[in-house]
Amino acid sequence: MSVQHTNWLAKEKSPYLLQHAHNPVDWYAWNDEAFAQARTESKPIFLSIGYSTCHWCHVMERESFERESIGKFLNENFVSIKVDREERPDVDKIYMTFVQSTTGGGGWPLNVFLTPDLKPFFGGTYFPPDARYGRPSFLQLLEQIAGLWRERKTEVVASADELHARLELITSRAAKENLPLTPELLKRAVQMFKESFDATNGGFGGAPKFPQPSIPSLLLRTARRFGDDEAVNMVLHTCDRMNAGGIHDQLGGGFARYAVDAEWLVPHFEKMLYDNAQLAQLYLDVFLASGDPRHAATARAILDYVLRDMTSPAGGFFSAEDADSEGQEGKFYCWTHDELSTLLTPEEFNVAAKYFGITKAGNFVDHSHPHPLPGLNVLSLANPVLPAADQPLLAAARGKLLAARVRRLRPHLDDKVLASWNGLMLGAFARASAVLGEEKYRSAAEKNLEFIRSKLWEPPVQSAIGHRPSAMHGTLFHRWRDGERDNVQLLEGYAFLLDGVVQLYEATLEPAHLDFAGELAGAMIARFYDPANGGFWQSPAGTGDLILRVKDDYDGAEPSGNSVATLALLKLAAITGREDFRQPVEATLQLFAARLQQQPAAMAFMLHAVDFWLDEPRRAVIVGKMDSAEFQSLLRAAHSVYQPNKIVLGNTGAVEPFAKTLVAKKEATAYVCTGTVCQPPTNQAAKVKELLK
Repeated sequence: MSVQHTNWLAKEKSPYLLQHAHNPVDWYAWNDEAFAQARTESKPIFLSIGYSTCHWCHVMERESFERESIGKFLNENFVSIKVDREERPDVDKIYMTFVQSTTGGGGWPLNVFLTPDLKPFFGGTYFPPDARYGRPSFLQLLEQIAGLWRERKTEVVASADELHARLELITSRAAKENLPLTPELLKRAVQMFKESFDATNGGFGGAPKFPQPSIPSLLLRTARRFGDDEAVNMVLHTCDRMNAGGIHDQLGGGFARYAVDAEWLVPHFEKMLYDNAQLAQLYLDVFLASGDPRHAATARAILDYVLRDMTSPAGGFFSAEDADSEGQEGKFYCWTHDELSTLLTPEEFNVAAKYFGITKAGNFVDHSHPHPLPGLNVLSLANPVLPAADQPLLAAARGKLLAARVRRLRPHLDDKVLASWNGLMLGAFARASAVLGEEKYRSAAEKNLEFIRSKLWEPPVQSAIGHRPSAMHGTLFHRWRDGERDNVQLLEGYAFLLDGVVQLYEATLEPAHLDFAGELAGAMIARFYDPANGGFWQSPAGTGDLILRVKDDYDGAEPSGNSVATLALLKLAAITGREDFRQPVEATLQLFAARLQQQPAAMAFMLHAVDFWLDEPRRAVIVGKMDSAEFQSLLRAAHSVYQPNKIVLGNTGAVEPFAKTLVAKKEATAYVCTGTVCQPPTNQAAKVKELLK
């Protein structure tokens, strides 16, 4: 019988940390108490970073961290610290950069060895429990590191100091003067993406294949600029293939994090809030660009999934769902041939098996488990074109499959609420409410913002006229869970929420949302902007548990805080006319200009901001009685055209001065303007669409 342990993580709120609260490892959270312990005992720190829905984190826990022998060795020779990368992406960024620069790769779990002053000297990702492929077992590695520390500590510390200096060099950045940002930059970037396009399966690059919504959405918006039909077709093909693949939950909506193959068929089944927020926006884009209702249906299915399975009663959006259930990856989502033939009538089975690509042998094998379940099929749209007579049979089969799946044990839900990811999803719901005319999506966005403001936003102590010093700005904290918020502030929290609130203002034209966007932008600039060199730090000054301040410069699965802040501030500056919102953008674009020219794939979302910045945006100003049907019709018309470089605003509240001069001719009137030049005013929705095109 195994011994039940309880370590320091039992006091934490993070679902990931709580998963490790009963390991025999005497885990600490990332805090001063742990650092002091390492200094007092003169022990190296073993830092392990992951997240609660990370499959290989579960594997390493099962293989190593639950072992008494490994727990005993770690406790005797190291101070062990666990970090939830979703709660502390700033900590993760520093040590991931170290591991990538020293090993050439990265991922989670991320395992790094540090000196007591938090400087890394060795690291990697997953370490196996047994020696294999010429690599030592995890315990052998621990023994080697402990021996080095015991016998050659001075050399290890000197090496850590040298590596830290190199890390500072890697992460430091200064603007190169007079690097032009022109449409040619966008053309070159698009050409690079085209060269990696998978013409058969869609997407960019090979297996494993991530959706990377920043790339197809960039191609779509630059196609608008350059009249590039080839780029449009690449995006439409990519979205069609992703939609048809197993990466897309064909029953319940929403997308898994990535596919392990190039065909989008076999997913890594974890579902992340940030992926689904970005994909909802992408499918809204392709719906507006193509007019194909299938893309609108995909966006709706994503948002309905989030409302059903990822939203708290109070309106906060949860973070993720696991890949595993009952110890097996994908078990919740997969089906066997025999299971379906028992569940469905013969007629329903024949239609469903053909439509979803069900075979006796199956199409999914969980290679990460020592005893994979046989004959599993992940559902995909293998033969999506059905005769009309078969549609009722498919609908009946779907209903039975969903009902059967509801009775299964669901994957673990990571129910923490993050300001950053909630900002992304808030923006998706807000925009969808305007594009699709769905009141429930507007309600979800409003309720979410109310939740974030009540749980994670601390208003300034007192207000003052004009600009306030940093201390007088409101404060946005990062995580809420189980009745408590954390004390962490992060650029991506402020930036992603700002972007979402700007979209909510554009979808509703409620002046209070614009006021809050202004407060949030002011606080973000005060706390994170670097006036000396441009760009935004990932963490505010004085964050004492970080060995470096870093400016995030990579748009990967999530866009960087710098990229989102840049585009959100550009939009807000255009809506409000405030130069103090636009000035940091100019300096930030200049700071990253060299990286944008040399490695555009690394900052695809920042290129969205470049595209917006290059020209005066088109403005749709809707004025009149906001609760009238005419006003709402014009507002929806303004959102129903694919015009990425436009803003939608009213004539009241904190909008720019020219908009305030525009008045309603009847119940409601729309003005489509560029600068201070407007087309003749109209109260016809069709005319608004025509002018915006």
